[in-house]
Amino acid sequence: MKQWSLALAIAGAVLPGAARAQQAPPAAQTLHVESRSFTLPNGLKVVLARDSIAPTVTVAVYYGIGFRVEPRDRTGFAHLFEHLMFQGSKHAPKGVFDTTITNAGGVNNGSTRFDFTNYYEVVPSSALERMLWLEADRMANPVIDDVVLKNQQGVVGNEVKVNVLNQPYSTWPWIDLPMLANTNWYNSHNFYGDLTEIEAATVADAKTFSDTYYRPGNAVLVIAGDLDYAATRAMIEKYFGGIPKSAPVPRPDISEPRQTAEKFKSRVDALAPKPGYAAGYHVPPRGTPEWYAMGLIDQILLQGADSRLSRKLVQETGIAGEIDGGINADLGNMFNYNGPMLWAFNFTHDPAHSPAQITKTIDGVISELQATPVGAAELARARTKMRSELYGTIDGGGRIGLVDLLASYALFDNDADAVNRIEQGFASVTPALIQKTAREYLRSTNRSVYAIEPGAAGATPSQGAK
Repeated sequence: MKQWSLALAIAGAVLPGAARAQQAPPAAQTLHVESRSFTLPNGLKVVLARDSIAPTVTVAVYYGIGFRVEPRDRTGFAHLFEHLMFQGSKHAPKGVFDTTITNAGGVNNGSTRFDFTNYYEVVPSSALERMLWLEADRMANPVIDDVVLKNQQGVVGNEVKVNVLNQPYSTWPWIDLPMLANTNWYNSHNFYGDLTEIEAATVADAKTFSDTYYRPGNAVLVIAGDLDYAATRAMIEKYFGGIPKSAPVPRPDISEPRQTAEKFKSRVDALAPKPGYAAGYHVPPRGTPEWYAMGLIDQILLQGADSRLSRKLVQETGIAGEIDGGINADLGNMFNYNGPMLWAFNFTHDPAHSPAQITKTIDGVISELQATPVGAAELARARTKMRSELYGTIDGGGRIGLVDLLASYALFDNDADAVNRIEQGFASVTPALIQKTAREYLRSTNRSVYAIEPGAAGATPSQGAK
């Protein structure tokens, strides 16, 4: 991809009177994003969200194809194809797309995630029609030939070698942990790609991939910013309306069985200076009451210096200097995926502590949550932290986080307005539901642990094994 980012960029707010978003809203307020949605006859879903914060627009196209469902024996293909889409289209040869955006004073990028591939541009409002023309031509007429494919196979291959294989900790934990925790190939393969499989991709493979997944019926177009609803709809119909409708996209079974035994794996990393510990737990299905409870459990246990795991592992025992993680934390957030997912955390640690000792310490923290209902004050603080995180996602320059939320709910639920019901989902969580969710989803038999033993010169291995 043009930029493999492990965190979403902060986005611009769309709240009416958005200047007040610089302060925490009163308790009685809830998030409200004004948007309008419609679907073209060819199946393209469209979401428009107007604001007057700045004379700019953010245009994004989300395709319902991520590395989770890429073809077997072509690991890394979804990522490779994302690169191909930046190589020009029939009426906008290579370089025209980027030059047009740069000349307008805008920026653009794209990424591949579990369940979608997205492309976006942030440009002055006056450049909106040009962006729609470019995106429509990219959807309808991408240039896919041997020259483009060979070039990008080399680019992606170098990216894998430089950004992954030759880095300390390499694929740990963002690829290693899902591969360990999941049993279904679609959830457990190396989505960054095996170099031999990336190199084996053919032009015919790429064209089939395009015809199957990069079609209007498998896409969402989201435009947020300084726009006129009627005029924008007319432009969308003009440029995208003529793209033919295609057959429904085949959806493989990506379900995971209930995990019933704890998993453990370790490996020596020749470049790692310190031991590493990562743990992942399968989470409830997205959108369920238990899923909302898991989001608050994440706040209680993991997010911030006041979280229970941070207090225990960082402040009290000194095992770790900091802890990272969350639900889909490495490649997005808890809202922008659509399938099995892990609540996971990881840290490098003092080599005096073995993985078994660390696991015992973590179990002590989790067992408290399972045994004793969370208090009103801690639950309120978790809701406040979650709300702050949600508003932080949609409030900032570029509107990228806002667009991502709208696109995710439109793509996965056919309901962009669902973003306005997120806060109610968290508000409905009770201490009893948190306790019930913790007992089922934070049990040790639902856990996978992946440890790294340091192999760098001068590194001290952790004491003992699992």
